[in-house]
Formats: sequence, structure tokens, C-alpha cells
Amino acid sequence: MKIYTSIYPKQLHLVILLFLTVITLSAQETDPVVRRVQPDTSETVLNMDATYNRPFLAFKKTTVALGGYLEVNSIYRGEDGVSEGLSFQARRLTIFMSASITKRIKFLSEIEFEDGGKEIAIEFAALDVALHPALNFRGGIILNPIGAFNQNHDGPKWEFVERPDVAVNLLPATWSNVGFGLYGRSFKENWIFGYEVYLTNGFDNSIIDNEESKTFLPAAKENEERFEESNSGKALLTGKIAIKYSKIGEIGFSYMGGVYNKFEDDGITLDEKRRVDVFAIDINTTIKKTRTNIVGEVAFINVDVPDTFTQQYGSKQWGVFVDVVQPILTRKILNWENATLNVAARFDYVDWNVGTFNETNTEIGEQLVAITPAISFRPSPQTVFRLNYRYQWQKDILNNPAAKTASWLFGISTYF
Repeated sequence: MKIYTSIYPKQLHLVILLFLTVITLSAQETDPVVRRVQPDTSETVLNMDATYNRPFLAFKKTTVALGGYLEVNSIYRGEDGVSEGLSFQARRLTIFMSASITKRIKFLSEIEFEDGGKEIAIEFAALDVALHPALNFRGGIILNPIGAFNQNHDGPKWEFVERPDVAVNLLPATWSNVGFGLYGRSFKENWIFGYEVYLTNGFDNSIIDNEESKTFLPAAKENEERFEESNSGKALLTGKIAIKYSKIGEIGFSYMGGVYNKFEDDGITLDEKRRVDVFAIDINTTIKKTRTNIVGEVAFINVDVPDTFTQQYGSKQWGVFVDVVQPILTRKILNWENATLNVAARFDYVDWNVGTFNETNTEIGEQLVAITPAISFRPSPQTVFRLNYRYQWQKDILNNPAAKTASWLFGISTYF
């Protein structure tokens, strides 16, 4: 079992689960002590609000609210005609707790149990101080706002079992670090402007020294010491601006960068400062006439790789994903008001090594392309049943013919 940020007693997660189960059952009764707070679905919500904009169980006479979500999946996969058989996955159970401490001060934490408790991680635990709508302070364990998915990652919000490749295999998914920063927003008629800027701990040498044998930013998530100290001794800067026009949608521009290597030790220079820089653009729009929702994200990565490394460690990477979701039926089914049936499709592309070989001037491989059609059923906005078929082509570094992988995936995900 891997536990990030701190060590828990063995039975702690069982106690939390039991407590949440009791609270959830209580909420289903007519007990006036507990009430369910629904997320805000108005046009004034930005992606940066995803951390707090979730369904909670709130308690009268207290300032504490609890919530969470569950993801359970099954997968049948085959590669190049060879089947891997059928598997079931207890993918993740996430618990979030919030509290209003006093006027203008609030706290929220998000704890995730992955693969049946194999990994336990504190993904978010921060104190917010509201100074002005355009100026707020946040400190603690923060989800770095690079792209849109890193903050808006809850399973019940998506029609797909797997997370986007650009958010998981190019960028580190649910990438969080300790630090401080500011955020805010302003309104002008139908326009909303939001920003976030944070200084946190960041990456380390594992992004170019890992089991993947390539430049791989997600490898940095394995470094538990990033919650105690910065590997480079320099802060990672993450910033984002978002612009939303209520009649069209939202677009976000984000940046994350800093020195990743340990270039100095006790005043002795070990190496030159080597940077990693990430740029991302995300969009979210809904065609109101047809209710078609389109979500997308593209990311570009530049890494200063030492000249002594071989060309299999790329200095430039990029990736993109696009989701299109179309509701085809909304009506009362059984006792579910406004149950919705959707059809959807996702396109994924990742290139871990942009460029050509110095010796042959031929293109370097390490690309992935995937297409995923999907059908999903939502008895309520907080619960989704999803059936996906994913077909993937992946080339190795030498650009040999792509390995073809086909997967059937069925899963459920729900807030509670």
C-alpha cells in the first residue's frame, strides 16, 4: 500500500468509510439534521470552481459538510489479437470534507483510495481566505491548475471509464503539491474572468529517470518527498487565466514551469539548472440548440534534457483530447426524473518525443492515438453507467508498425 503525504493507522480508512455510510443512510431519511447540497450548474461557474462545486451532505448546527464518489469498472482487453481476459477494478473511492471555520475562511480536503486501498493519497487539503471576489488566498496541498482535467477530474462528471491520455500519460493526473497562492474572478455582463497563480514544490529527476525509459512527467507522482521539500530548492510556478462568455463557453490558458533537477548541494554545483515548462489550453462549450457538449485540452511540454542522454528521452512533447457528448433521450424512467441517455466519442493523441533522429533524420516514434465511442446512462446527474469501446494505436520509438489494442469497458461512477 502506498500512502502519500502522511502515514495513517491501518484502520483509519475503515472508520471513515463506516462513518460516511451512516451519514449517507441518514440523509435518505426525513431527518432534518442532514441536507444534501447540490452543485452549482449556473453559467457563472468556471472550471476553477470544480474543487468546491460538488454535492455535499451538510449538517445543521455545524459548519462541516461531507461527500465523495466511487468508481468501479470492468475491462476486457486484447492487443494484436491476443486477449488479456476479463478483469474487474475497484478503481477509486474518494472522500471530501469541507468546513467553514469562520467568516471568510474555509477548508476542504480530498482523500483518495485507489485500487481497493492499494494507494491512499491526499489530493487536496487547503485553507481558503476570501478577501475579495477578485483576490483570495489559498494555502496547503493544492491541485496545480494546469489544463482543465487536473482540477475537474471527478469520475461521475465524465462519460468515459478511462481518463484522457493527455491528463494521465502526458501530464501527471491529479497532480498536487504543497504551496500557496492567489485566485479570483470578476464579472462584466455576460463575461467572466478568472485567474489562479500558485508557488509550490514540483518535479524532480524522475521525469527523465524512470521505468518508462522516456521523458515522463507522471513519474514525479511517485516522489512522496515533494510534500516535505522541493527537490531543486526552487518553486514551481503554476498560473491560469480563464475567460467565459455565458452564451458560448469557457477557454483557459495555463502554464506550469520551474527547475526540476538538484543542481546544487551544500553550495557545490552539481549541474546546470534544468527546467520543465508546460503550456495548456482547454475549452468547454455546449451547443444549446442540440445540447451537444464539447470538452477539449491540449498541452505542450518542454524539458531541458542533458546532452549525455540518448534521443529516446524527448525534450518536446505534446498531446490533445476532445470529448463530444450528445444527449439523445431525457425523460422519466422508473422513478428517475429527467434520466438521460447519452452517446459520446473521445479522441486521444499523445507524442512523447517530438522530433527526428540526428543520424537518419527520420521521425522519432513514441506516439499514441485512440478513439473511444461511448454510451452512458444517467438516472441522475450525480450517477453514471457507461459502456465504452476503446481502440488504440501505439508506436514505439523506432516507428515500427503500431501495436493495436481494443478494449471493452463498463463502469459505474457516483457521488454519494
